[in-house]
Amino acid sequence: MDLKQLEYFVRVAELGSFTRASAALDVAQPALSRQVRLLEVELRQSLLLRNGRGVTTTEAGKVLLEHGRGVLHQMQRAREELDRVRGALAGRVALGLPPSLSKRLTVPLTRAYQARMPEASLSITEGLSATMQQSLITGRLDIALLYNAVPSPEVDSTPLLEEELYLVRRNDGERALRPISLRALAELPLVIPSRPNALRMLVEVELANIGCHPRVALEIDGVAAILDLVADGAGCAVLSMNAVATSGKPRAFLAQTIVKPRLRSKLVLAVSSQRPTTLTQQAMLELIRQTAEKTLL
Repeated sequence: MDLKQLEYFVRVAELGSFTRASAALDVAQPALSRQVRLLEVELRQSLLLRNGRGVTTTEAGKVLLEHGRGVLHQMQRAREELDRVRGALAGRVALGLPPSLSKRLTVPLTRAYQARMPEASLSITEGLSATMQQSLITGRLDIALLYNAVPSPEVDSTPLLEEELYLVRRNDGERALRPISLRALAELPLVIPSRPNALRMLVEVELANIGCHPRVALEIDGVAAILDLVADGAGCAVLSMNAVATSGKPRAFLAQTIVKPRLRSKLVLAVSSQRPTTLTQQAMLELIRQTAEKTLL
């Protein structure tokens, strides 16, 4: 058994597919399959069950996956400790950000990262919270900022901040609008993301708590597209003030306060509970907290 074979097996098992693992590792699929097969031959046990939709781990595969993650993590920690001896934090951090925050956080966060860890590399991906949470579990992301994260034993999350949500309308020259109750909001046509988007689920749950359900005009996954449709008169949206402010045309909209009850979206800083954070990742977590406090609060 060598580390490369172990890394290949762990990535295939986490992603549930040779095709996806091949793309993630930048290794030809036949070579990837061959190395995993050699590992199975050496251990004299089947590690993966192949099917038309991908692969799943056998009982032996589950045992090796748990140990393999630990071995690879220790190797990464050893490299980072050696880098630390010569005064450097190295390695790679894959970070996931919601689109509504990416515009405000990417530049200051990247600057801080390069100043603090010039020998490390940073990869930033935009995505919906449900998708990014799954990417944390499969190992595609090391850290993610998630809205209203669904509790999971595979993800550790720390509260970061709360954002108030508003009813966003097209600006037709009206003056500032009075607050609107959540019950009255249920009567308006909404342009809203599809399930299982965190914002959609929050709106549905809060409306269900008062015996209502949303009147969905259009389901659109993407803040920019939602705002374009609101500006075109397709309906209203429920979004944060931050989403409107970073839209590029904030004057095209009016934000109406929602009351009885107020809607607040909870933002958490999340990592996988299956893989201990490295020194570089720990430093990145602290940078995110500091940058968010300066930029978002």
